[in-house]
Amino acid sequence: MRLQASENVRMAIGTLRDHKLRSFLTLLGVIIGTTTVIAVSSIIVGLGRDVSEYLEDYGTNTLFIYRFSPGIHIGRLSNEERMRKPLTLDDMEAIAESCPSVKRVVIENFYRFGVQPPHVDNVRYKDHEVFGIEHTGTLPTYQEVFNARVAKGRFFTDAENLHRVGVAVIGHDLAEAFFLNEDPLGKTILVNGVPHQVIGVLEKRKGQFFRDESADKVVLVPYYTYRKNNPAADDHFIGAEAYPGKMAEAEDQIRTVLRRRRNVPYNKPDNFGISSAEQIVEQFKQITGAIALAMVVISSIGLLVGGVGVMNIMLVSVTERTREIGVRKALGARRRDIIYQFLTEAMTLTGAGGVIGVLIGVSLSLLINALVPKLPSVVPAWAIAAGLILAEGVGLFFGMYPAVKAARLDPVEALRYE
Repeated sequence: MRLQASENVRMAIGTLRDHKLRSFLTLLGVIIGTTTVIAVSSIIVGLGRDVSEYLEDYGTNTLFIYRFSPGIHIGRLSNEERMRKPLTLDDMEAIAESCPSVKRVVIENFYRFGVQPPHVDNVRYKDHEVFGIEHTGTLPTYQEVFNARVAKGRFFTDAENLHRVGVAVIGHDLAEAFFLNEDPLGKTILVNGVPHQVIGVLEKRKGQFFRDESADKVVLVPYYTYRKNNPAADDHFIGAEAYPGKMAEAEDQIRTVLRRRRNVPYNKPDNFGISSAEQIVEQFKQITGAIALAMVVISSIGLLVGGVGVMNIMLVSVTERTREIGVRKALGARRRDIIYQFLTEAMTLTGAGGVIGVLIGVSLSLLINALVPKLPSVVPAWAIAAGLILAEGVGLFFGMYPAVKAARLDPVEALRYE
């Protein structure tokens, strides 16, 4: 049996070698389909890992609370969502006092999104200026709730917040842009024209693609300092760190407090949003699931076209080798031997296409990582296995009819065939 299998594979490889161009054109659909599976799977898996790392870096027990649902928004917000009143510092304090499952809370103050004209923050140091930064006022609990790690210096204190001191903790990217060859600590920067002394530099956040351009271009200042310098900024974002194992209870308690404070009737939906890293990751997976479905459809079309090509070339092969089939049958070959021979040839043909598709897909993944570092791409082992199995399956399915047709040939008629 092994000898017969190896002989059939050798014959199939010989056929590929004798008809290189014809075989390549036949396999083009299989190659495209397999390449699509590998390339898209690698991007989806890479993005999934990147998003998970980015969000979990903010803390696995952290809840994000905003006037509309934090997370990934497809399409525009409704008028009702845009017109919702902002959360307040009193809301944060009520959560801290009334939610026993909440360990710590923090608030961020900033200008409203979606206003016209939009507010654009900028920071300046000497002759260098950067626009579009993330400038917010917050509390010292920010570093615990959002797992912010200070690489240099320190975070500001409650006393500095209460006394509205002009100090700032800046992001990794800003520190590199302004202070590449000098120590940033103690330097004075102008944030929207207001001087602040740099007292700390944050570590770079994990993740790349999900993080927007301003994620490491951040300037954090004490809450009351920010309020003094930006009295028109009335939007707030609240972070709440739950005790381990108390995420569900903390979310329910926060929802109860905010519904009561925002006068939401019992029969109406929330006019605010609560999310966690896990929920946002699940939301992202639903989106990538739709992309994966589109990938399956596209790759199926390629594999279908490749399968039709394989069936066509195998039927031509049966016609070209009719006398050979007759000789084999006259020498004692059974129907199943003929079927096995042609199926092996078809599967070898599509298997070669699958291998080429895998190599191209892996190469594309490496190329994406090299040219677009913000778009992570990781080739999972299951995608390689799926690509090869699909390619072999196409050969098995579309090679069955030509193989059965060859096996049913009458040996006498086959030997007479010219």
